[in-house]
Amino acid sequence: MRVATLLIGILCLPQLLSAKKHTNFVIILMDDMGYGDVCSNGAMGYEMPNLNRMLKEGMQFTHFYAPQAVSGASRAGILTGCYPNRIGMAGAPSPGAKNGIHEDELTIAEVLKPKGYTCAAYGKWHLGDAIPFLPLRNGFDDYYGIPYSNDMWPNHPSHRYPDLPLIEKEKVIELNPDQSRFTTDFTNKAVDFIDKNKKNPFFLYLAHPMPHVPLAVSDKFKGKSAIGLYGDVMMELDWSIGEILHKLKREGLDENTLVIVLSDNGPWLNYGNHAGNTGGLREGKGTSFEGGQRVPCIMQWKG
Repeated sequence: MRVATLLIGILCLPQLLSAKKHTNFVIILMDDMGYGDVCSNGAMGYEMPNLNRMLKEGMQFTHFYAPQAVSGASRAGILTGCYPNRIGMAGAPSPGAKNGIHEDELTIAEVLKPKGYTCAAYGKWHLGDAIPFLPLRNGFDDYYGIPYSNDMWPNHPSHRYPDLPLIEKEKVIELNPDQSRFTTDFTNKAVDFIDKNKKNPFFLYLAHPMPHVPLAVSDKFKGKSAIGLYGDVMMELDWSIGEILHKLKREGLDENTLVIVLSDNGPWLNYGNHAGNTGGLREGKGTSFEGGQRVPCIMQWKG
């Protein structure tokens, strides 16, 4: 299943075309979250009550495959519905890369905008960091986040990278930001976006940099899990899901909003207890075995 193709297909349903209320779309994308990192697939040592509630009220796709087992390429596939290699996105663009999402490729946002949708992307982009590749040039009306992986910064243990920029719209507003703020800040941006657009059709793409290394968590979740930092990070990500779901319900939008939670690829097993688990699947990120591309996918849409 391709997420972009699914959403575009939904727009073509006859009952939606005649419906008085529009359908909103929310994608919450985790980075390197493994198949076994959700409680329904065997995760232990931390609780995810909000995701568990989604499982009860929605549907879990147990054989969902990410488009590719690496971040940039996977996101290209998720946002366009195309096979990443076919559109020149075979890997993960580094800072200053000459390649990125091509202007001729249609993202979900570019399909929705002509239908009156407001679209926002918060968190990690990783489809190229040059201005023509950024979200505002690819259908989104708002963007706040980092242009590539959070480990692509000067503190990397084995590679030399430039300063990691935090970007608002297309302007760098901070370098090497405090990563413990990421999950909370991006979530707050997402909640504010829903509030501002609650009377209009919207598409929200919340792409968390976590639980990709280096792991970072806010003080409110530090030390809360039984398995250390990774579990703390997962608990804060679950809090983020809850904030989005609660906001949708408070505004009376949950009845007609499709919420999708998924991961871009499997866990980066090289990082030991700073990586997730595959729930028994073979290998992980960077491989085409099950552990690299079979990832959690939960969808919630009333009815």
